[in-house]
Amino acid sequence: MMSKSAGKLYVKEFSLAMGSYVIVMLVSVTLLNISPSGAWWRIPLALAPVVPALFALGAYMRFFSRMDELQRRIQSEALAFGFASAGILTFSYGFLENVGLPRLSWIFVFPLMIAMWGIGVGIAARRYQ
Repeated sequence: MMSKSAGKLYVKEFSLAMGSYVIVMLVSVTLLNISPSGAWWRIPLALAPVVPALFALGAYMRFFSRMDELQRRIQSEALAFGFASAGILTFSYGFLENVGLPRLSWIFVFPLMIAMWGIGVGIAARRYQ
């Protein structure tokens, strides 16, 4: 079992990264909405929210390295489930677009993967109780 201090550190690091993400995203979207459409700096401005997201990824990777073997197995199975199920869902929806369903932005793929990973954690954790 991972230590409580590792979990607390993860929550602190991840929360800071996600709080920064929200702020950077709001500033980025606001500035993009008022900036001239041809401005060269719109590309880095649009990508600015990725920077705090990378810090969140780093927090998770450090947390993963502090887990015991069982927790790593649960996370690995959950990630496999999340990856595969999100792949099947987006693949299926792509076919449904051919029969008239609206096209969706790629921006929805990552949140779907995270949601399916969360479901996978619940499934895997229950299996190892």
